[in-house]
Amino acid sequence: MRLNTIKPAEGSTRNRRRVGRGMGSGLGKTAGRGHKGQKSRSGGFHKVGFEGGQMPLQRRLPKRGFVSLAKNDSAEVRLSDLQKLPIDEIDVLALKSAGLVPAGAKTVKVIKTGKLERAVKLTGVLATKGAKAAIEAVGGSVA
Repeated sequence: MRLNTIKPAEGSTRNRRRVGRGMGSGLGKTAGRGHKGQKSRSGGFHKVGFEGGQMPLQRRLPKRGFVSLAKNDSAEVRLSDLQKLPIDEIDVLALKSAGLVPAGAKTVKVIKTGKLERAVKLTGVLATKGAKAAIEAVGGSVA
């Protein structure tokens, strides 16, 4: 097989329809668009969802739900993540530089998932009741 001998399978391709090229083509004069009307004119069509002036579906249906603009402002960190960090004094900046928290996060909260076996000092970081108890149980503090 050579690249210059490759052809599509027999019957899989058809010639392009050449409209508006005279009576002999069968699609001369109006080029298959019929007479008059918006669809017969060049550039004459409507936007997606247009229903001829009737109130469109996307406007008839009620709006539902709520998307919070602050959804990316807060982040959660597990106790097991704090255990892996090599530093003992942890703040939001340290968590961002370690890659545990997205760069856009404004508030960080520690949740009680996993185990913490060394004392850490949290500053500027929130913690749940259980997480705070677990941190203080190993000699750490939450400020």
